[in-house]
Amino acid sequence: MTTHTRIRPFNTRDTYPEQNLDNDLCQAVVANGVVYLRGQIGQDLETRESVGIGDVEAQAEQAMANIAMLLEEAGSSLDDIVKVIVYIIDPRYREPVYRVMGRWLKGVHPVSTGLVVSALARPEWLVEIDATAVISDQGAKA
Repeated sequence: MTTHTRIRPFNTRDTYPEQNLDNDLCQAVVANGVVYLRGQIGQDLETRESVGIGDVEAQAEQAMANIAMLLEEAGSSLDDIVKVIVYIIDPRYREPVYRVMGRWLKGVHPVSTGLVVSALARPEWLVEIDATAVISDQGAKA
């Protein structure tokens, strides 16, 4: 039987109080040695406050910090990322976002997909970064 570990469960009614939602989700799921992360945005995971409003680099920085923190909580690390998907709402954001990601993922070499979308879940969010990682012997915590 497969065991799934769910990290930082929440309900969408708390995250999106202005919307009529009631979905039980979590920030990460670990299954069979793979860490699946929820897309991360410019939001502080502790306070649920949006950060870097109007600043795509600051939002990308927060998203990457969230990814690093969630991977650590899952027993993985940035070095274990195998795939990223980047969603931006303006093609001009590609370079600043990828520069931020490049600093965080230097030497990692994940596969990557980038998409330009018309909007994200909240109007102040400019970028969302989705990552998948594995739990390796080097990334796992004892």
